[in-house]
Amino acid sequence: MNDFSQCIPSHIRKLVERNQSKPLNQSHGSTKPIALNLNENPFGPSPLALKALEAAISNIHRYPEIHALDLHQEIAGFHGVNAEQVLVTAGATELLCMIARVLLGPGLEAVTSACSFIVYKLATQVTEGRFVEVPTCDNAYDLDAIAKAIDANTRIVFISNPNNPTGTVATADEIDRFIGKIPGHVLVVLDEAYGDFAADFAERRGVTYSRALDHVRADRNLILLKTFSKAHGLAGLRVGYGIGPARLISVFAQVRSIFSVSSVAQAAALAALRDQEHISRAIENNSEQSEVLIANLNELGYSVPPTWANFVYCELGEDAARFAERLQAHGVVVQPLGLWGAPTAIRISVGTPEQNRRFLDAFEEVA
Repeated sequence: MNDFSQCIPSHIRKLVERNQSKPLNQSHGSTKPIALNLNENPFGPSPLALKALEAAISNIHRYPEIHALDLHQEIAGFHGVNAEQVLVTAGATELLCMIARVLLGPGLEAVTSACSFIVYKLATQVTEGRFVEVPTCDNAYDLDAIAKAIDANTRIVFISNPNNPTGTVATADEIDRFIGKIPGHVLVVLDEAYGDFAADFAERRGVTYSRALDHVRADRNLILLKTFSKAHGLAGLRVGYGIGPARLISVFAQVRSIFSVSSVAQAAALAALRDQEHISRAIENNSEQSEVLIANLNELGYSVPPTWANFVYCELGEDAARFAERLQAHGVVVQPLGLWGAPTAIRISVGTPEQNRRFLDAFEEVA
């Protein structure tokens, strides 16, 4: 019998082999596990979003509005841009993959930092593009080194800000200087998935987090990524969006999957964006509880840097995957970071006070 797998392009076969992983065992008897591994909103979705979902369900026999026009208009108004500068997708990851598919290919490069969001690498590898990782500096993006790594074959620079998984940030001034160094043949993809939390921390710490929209309005080669999966609490519905110059957005819109954002997702996202009270509650909890987590972990002898996101990065000094398995046995799920290039570190999502207490109790048991 012919082996059909040989018909799959070799670079895809290698990708599958390289990225195979075991599913997490989240069975813990009668006790529901605490999921602190995916940086979700611990309070769940907005009540307004739930009402919108309920109202939209009766129409799920209809295809969704293909361009998500109402949601585009709402997002544009919220950010003070034109609707033509917005593109709604099935999560920010869909847009990341679309950008890579359009701009990359054999011999062309994407540049980013080591120990950053793993989808950047996956999206690049699928295109047979070359993925260039620049070493971090104190667990943060080394923007000067990234700018120097750009060459004639570079087409994309991915910037995760705040960085997932280290929680570090580049300030608005640092990003401004960096963008000033980028040549005209390169697109900067500025991923602000955790921007709601970073903006709050920046205000508390007396710095400016982002002026990305100014660069969009100035027609620079920049796409700003946002998501409804974090502060808005809609991770299961897969809604994200990009903001950029209309000349770029119109190109990427041509390769978007048709009907990729469901009608219920559009309705829930529209309502969630309007429920700033729910978002503020999540942000306030994150500010308080991240400090609790960091202080307790520091007291236990672990060096945990300040975070700008809704998770903390903890260097264990031992195999993180095994440590995470021990935590799972105590009913707490965290993210070991071997796939990110940090095999002795874990990422811990900030939960409610009760969830964080259970995590800290389990951590003390297994450390």
